[in-house]
Amino acid sequence: MGVALRRLVAGLASIVLVAEAAVLVLVHIVLGKTTHNQSMSIAGMDPDVMSTATYAMGAGMGSFLLLCAVFLAVAAVRDRAPGTFARVVLVTAAVTHGVLGALAVGLVGWGAFAVLMAILCLLILTLMLYAAQGALQGPGGAPSGDVPGVQDARDAPPPPYGELKPTNP
Repeated sequence: MGVALRRLVAGLASIVLVAEAAVLVLVHIVLGKTTHNQSMSIAGMDPDVMSTATYAMGAGMGSFLLLCAVFLAVAAVRDRAPGTFARVVLVTAAVTHGVLGALAVGLVGWGAFAVLMAILCLLILTLMLYAAQGALQGPGGAPSGDVPGVQDARDAPPPPYGELKPTNP
């Protein structure tokens, strides 16, 4: 059940991030065209610079979300925990979704908040499921009971109650 759940959550998160990337790119294209067509300007900025920056921001956000989706898809296909760089990118995406969700409540409404929190939950659940998988493995991906000199945490006896040990001499 654990393998199927990990793969399902990671695959679903990957699909959702691809859809989110497509929506964000489309929104930025519409905003860029609107800014360009109406010659909008904020504080005297050049409208062409503003529309170009809007396009660039959409491309950057879409690329970042697609990168996250690729990392999640690779994790789902291989059923292996993402590497260190991939985890950093996925945690960054999770934190970003959390902050944007908090801002979305006031700016857009509870619907946008709910969508962002659902994506946040998928990201966190994927990271947690693969972290739990990695905790049961020793160096090199082998189960910790199969590695000489590494005792499986499930087989370790509980510490005796009432025994205090100093933390420094």
